[in-house]
Amino acid sequence: MLSLKPGDAGEPLARRTGHSFLQLGVTMLELAVVVAIVAILAGLAMPNFSTWIQNSQIRSTADAIQNGLQLARADAVRRNTVVRFQLTSSLGANCALSTTSANWVISLDDPSGLCASAPIDDAFPASDTTNNPAPRIIEMRAATEGSGNSVIAAGQSTVVFNALGRVSPVPANTISINISNPTGGACVSASPSGPMRCLRVDISTSGRIRMCDPAFASTDPRGC
Repeated sequence: MLSLKPGDAGEPLARRTGHSFLQLGVTMLELAVVVAIVAILAGLAMPNFSTWIQNSQIRSTADAIQNGLQLARADAVRRNTVVRFQLTSSLGANCALSTTSANWVISLDDPSGLCASAPIDDAFPASDTTNNPAPRIIEMRAATEGSGNSVIAAGQSTVVFNALGRVSPVPANTISINISNPTGGACVSASPSGPMRCLRVDISTSGRIRMCDPAFASTDPRGC
């Protein structure tokens, strides 16, 4: 039969080690110092973290708009027809085209007042207006999806791509969609300069889609 001896699990830890629990732990003073240091570091990090959050909303909106434009262009080529990318005031039944909203709708027809319609049913030809009535929505995205504070300033509310992936009608100049976040502060490139890394999505006359940062010179690959 086994029996417990000094040093076995049944003996108190302090007796086996020869140390008291006070010697094994930390003093209240040491604990207070650690808590104070953590609080100071957290206070220093909070402003930077807040700026990062606000900048991430700009990036999220810019990425979403760029992806939406690329999807509209690719779908125009795939379907061999005209596809529209539109910024809209909302995604509800009373939506209207807007140059200041981050909601967007990709469709074959003008979605004004019809954004709540069912999406296109690819089981039927797009030309089948009985099963696919206007506006024949392909995809949409709400402005509130990770980018509620972003502010949009677009050159035009609608970008139309033809079957060749080109903008139709051909615009006189590059179409620009600027994204900022006044809640987080002014843009880095503004005067006076602020903490926000504002972005821009450009659509060239040939249909090329590119995201850029206005804070950089036009000669910089990142610049506009």
